[in-house]
Amino acid sequence: MFTYLEEQTVTEAEQIKKTIQALFRQTCILQVKYDPATLTPRDNPQYEMCARHRNFIADYIEVLGCELVHDAQEHIFRLSGEHVPQEKLSLTSTVILLLVKLIYRDRIMGEGLNAPLTTLKEIREYGKNTNLITEKLTQTQWREALYLMKMHQIIDVPGAVKDMEDDTPIYIYSTVNLFVTAADINTLIDEYREEEEEHETAEEVVYPDSDQ
Repeated sequence: MFTYLEEQTVTEAEQIKKTIQALFRQTCILQVKYDPATLTPRDNPQYEMCARHRNFIADYIEVLGCELVHDAQEHIFRLSGEHVPQEKLSLTSTVILLLVKLIYRDRIMGEGLNAPLTTLKEIREYGKNTNLITEKLTQTQWREALYLMKMHQIIDVPGAVKDMEDDTPIYIYSTVNLFVTAADINTLIDEYREEEEEHETAEEVVYPDSDQ
């Protein structure tokens, strides 16, 4: 297997290794990425690496217990299988991901494929309107959720996550559908609300009468 790498130029072999690392870090690689501020598309060289060296990368990943899947409709390469690294999301990050999915759905249904954009301000408004965000979240909570979504190619933002402001444009990729399907939405909302109710009940039990 490694003979294949030796047959490549030093630069090409290094790019193949970086592409494999990106697959395991991000779980997917997009063909085209967008600048959220200008909506300017740019080709992703790592997607081209996957396409050009697909058989080698697939064989390498298979040894590690994963499968390389090409989704032609979504224009992505992604990892699949039991050994794909699983990201454990906090409850808050899960809720923010769900809100981004709801916004993406509304954008696609209402404005077409050219404008899947949002902002922190709009995400908060969706959270308030759906009653999924009932208290002010900390900057750390927002950054954690946004960083994970950016790392997994669900969103793109201009610049660093830590520098985002309320009106900073956030581009939402169709990969959000890989993490939250339409069938998941109501289930996740119900589960979240049940957990919130259990949390409130627990507080009532611990503090049955705050005056005592």
